[in-house]
Order: sequence, then structure tokens, then C-alpha cells
Amino acid sequence: MEKILVVDDAELNRELLYDILKDDYMIEMAADGAEALEKLRKYRAEISALLLDLRMPKLDGFAVIEEMRQNDWIKHIPVLIISSEHAIEIENRCFHLGVSDFIHKPFESSIVINRVKNAIELFACKNQLEQTVAEQAMTLKKQDQIIQMQAEQLRDARSFKHLMMEYSSAILEVETKLKVLNAEFSQVYNRNPFEAIKSRLKSPESIYEKLERKGYPITLDSIRENLADVAGLRVICSFPDDIYRLAELFIKQDDILLVRQKDYIKNPKLNGYRSLHLILDVPIFLSNGKKYMKVEVQFRTIAMDFWASLEHKLKYKKAVGNTDEIVRQLRMCADSIEELDQQMQELRDQIDLSRE
Repeated sequence: MEKILVVDDAELNRELLYDILKDDYMIEMAADGAEALEKLRKYRAEISALLLDLRMPKLDGFAVIEEMRQNDWIKHIPVLIISSEHAIEIENRCFHLGVSDFIHKPFESSIVINRVKNAIELFACKNQLEQTVAEQAMTLKKQDQIIQMQAEQLRDARSFKHLMMEYSSAILEVETKLKVLNAEFSQVYNRNPFEAIKSRLKSPESIYEKLERKGYPITLDSIRENLADVAGLRVICSFPDDIYRLAELFIKQDDILLVRQKDYIKNPKLNGYRSLHLILDVPIFLSNGKKYMKVEVQFRTIAMDFWASLEHKLKYKKAVGNTDEIVRQLRMCADSIEELDQQMQELRDQIDLSRE
């Protein structure tokens, strides 16, 4: 049976509450705030609720609440105020201090029973939820520590370092081929098909996390077979037609193999994301011969890259409200950027025609 502490300097009130609650709870009683704190220190692990009068000699109810706040007891024991007043400022002050509810005099048995029952049940649910969240947070922390540890082991492994060297070499091969095409365009057409190349090698933490999330083995063969984006490049072009022209010329090279293509320019994602993705097998030449490595190449215009960078930052902001409205506005911005790209391309075409 759960234990309740009833604190009131009026013996009649204590006896009335005792009679109302005795069939459902074990009742402890105190005649003032000082005695209440003594019993809280002694029985706080057993007390399921505190019924507290505010106006008492020696130590009033507000002093008891303050002591409970300082000791964090109020987070675990619901406090119901015994009061004959209905002053809004008093009730607001109590709720601000963490009080759960009020029991007004004269006492109505059914209301007293239900308010005490509800307060205890709500606190039990709250405490259980907090414990579950704490346990889940601890589990996630342990998982993160395991991933970090495994990633460190992966990073330090000689064979893993060699694999990363091979992916880095593949990135260099792609960069070189793209720069050659860029130099040729500059000579033949007097302009450059792309503005910049950005490359990145996936971190050991990201590799480990992705393999584990997708249920793949944590092995070097698994990385080669199952991950197509360990080596990645982003090619930033000025105009949409430069993207397709450059991509076509690139995959026509006889030593480049196209594994997969995803055209998010012609078929944008729901949020408005646009880009042309190519998964390629790219040859690298080592001391023991030639081998192919997978590389992901993304082609975007300057405007598409600007939108994607901002969308990525917004996606990882925590506790963002009004998500649907933000998604809607991002899609509108993406559509505006597409129109801008087309307008700029048409202007370029007009300028090119006027020079002929």
C-alpha cells in the first residue's frame, strides 16, 4: 500500500483527510513544516504524495516546497496544496514552484480521492518515462562509444588504410579527367564547363555506422561491395546543360564504367533536391596492376549547390518547429532556383548567338 504524508497544523483537517484516504493509502501525518521535513528525510523513498497546508507555524508550506526543490524531492513526490483560498496569484506561484494540484476546503471525498490518485499515477508515469529515456540515452551513448572504438580500430588497421589510399587514388583519377575536359573546353569553347570540384573521403565513423545500419558485415570486402559513396566528388557547374554535356563526355571515356545513374534534376526529390548522381567504377594504377574503385560523382549548378548546402544545415537543426511549413518553403525555393538556372542558361545562349 502506498504511503501519503498529510501536513496541516489543524488536527481536524488531518483527521478528515485520514478518514477519506485511509482505505487506499498508509497515512503519515505532521502538524507543521519542520515535522514534515523530518518525515520527508526519513520516509521520502516511500512517500507517494504530499498533502501540504501553506499557512502553518514554525515553518510554512512555501518553506517546505523550497526545501524539496533544493533537494530535488519535488521531482519525485507530487505535492497537493491543502487550501481554503482560491487566490489566482497564490495558485500560480505554487504551480510555478512545481506543485501538482490543489485540494480545497471544505473537503469533498470523491474529489480528494481522485486528485490524489491522478497525481500519483501521473508522477509514476513521468518517473517511468524519465527512467526509460535515461536508459535509452545510456544505451545510445554506449553504442556511440562502441562505434567510436570500432572506428578507431578500423582507422588504425593497415589494410583499411590501404583501402582508403585506393579510394583517394580514385578521387585523384576523376579530378584529373575532369580538369583535362575543363582545359579542353577553355581552349575550344572559350569557357569552362564547371566552376569547382569538391571531394571527400568518408570517415571511418561514417563507414562503420552505415554498414551497421544497413546490416552489412564490418569487413573490407563489405565496404567495397556494399558502399558506393566512400569516395565522393561534387562538380559545380554554371548551367544545367553543362551538367549533362560534362557527364556524357565523362562516362564515354573507355576506361570509365557507369554502374548507376540517378537524375534528380529531371526527377527532383519531394523536398526539391536537384542533382545528377553517377556511381562509377574508376580504374587506378598501382604497382601490382590496375583495379577498379567505386566513386560517386554529383553534378550540380551553383544555385543547386547553394540550396543543398542550406537544406543540409537546416535538416540537422534540433527542435525545429513548424516542419511542414519549412519543407513547403524549401520546395518553393528549389523551384525558384530551377527557374533561375533556366533563365541564366537562356541569357547565356542569347549572348553566344550574338557573338556568332
